[in-house]
Amino acid sequence: MKGRVGVAGLGIMGGAISRNLAAAGWEVHGFDPDPEQAARAAARGVAIAADSASLAAEVPVVLASLPSASAAIATAEAVAGAAVLRTLVELSTLAVADKMRVKEIVERAGGRAIDCPISGTGAQAENRDLVLYASGDSGVIAEVRPLLEDFSRAAHDVGAYGNGSRMKFVANLLVAIHNVASAEAMVLAMKAGLDLKQVVALVAAGAGTSRVFELRAPMMAEARYTPATMKNAIWQKDMAVIAAFAAEIGCPVPLFSASAPYYAATMAMGHAEDDTAAVCAVLEVMAGSPRRAGSNKS
Repeated sequence: MKGRVGVAGLGIMGGAISRNLAAAGWEVHGFDPDPEQAARAAARGVAIAADSASLAAEVPVVLASLPSASAAIATAEAVAGAAVLRTLVELSTLAVADKMRVKEIVERAGGRAIDCPISGTGAQAENRDLVLYASGDSGVIAEVRPLLEDFSRAAHDVGAYGNGSRMKFVANLLVAIHNVASAEAMVLAMKAGLDLKQVVALVAAGAGTSRVFELRAPMMAEARYTPATMKNAIWQKDMAVIAAFAAEIGCPVPLFSASAPYYAATMAMGHAEDDTAAVCAVLEVMAGSPRRAGSNKS
């Protein structure tokens, strides 16, 4: 075994990370309050802890992939309460102030904290096709780099603690825009009567493509929004964090702001647990051409 590592949060992202680390030769311990998520991870070789405190007591490094600031702070407190020095690598998308609170809690107890958000979807996580924005003490980042590289394709040191989150906000702003743009293009193709699978292939081969289009347009072509690689309900939290950050530093984000109502409409249409690609369904209704889920007919 390469060593022991803990994963707090075994959902779409954390579950994939834990499975890849186990496959790479790490002894992986995990915790998630959802018994179904925990059971899925256990079936892939993850030792399940009873709670965050038990997890922190078992491993020298904890990776946290969590849906809320309250969950992140609770995990930080569990790591701070461990009997020996622990390192917490915070992977979640949270406000910078919340990341700073995590750092304060862990470091006050003598531990180390790294702010290390992820760029990538759940589907990319399954294939280790993630990019990590690590920020904080460069020595600690170098120390945990072999671990980070075993569940990603690239791990970058972006400087002072908090820069990882700032970099993630920039990346996710583009994801929000590209996703709606992809849906807009796919609905135009539907209305034009084009073969949607061919549209996906030809756009991906040309100048108009994006990684988001290549990941999400195939789902849009099939009106298939499960299993989710990023749930709309969680994406709403990410959108709110980016909007607040842009407002705080006085930066106009007109295209990002223009995308927000379409994600809100996706929630209103009952797609909270579906992938964010379901924004395509909103534009189909606006175009007067709604499809049944799983149908590629316009």
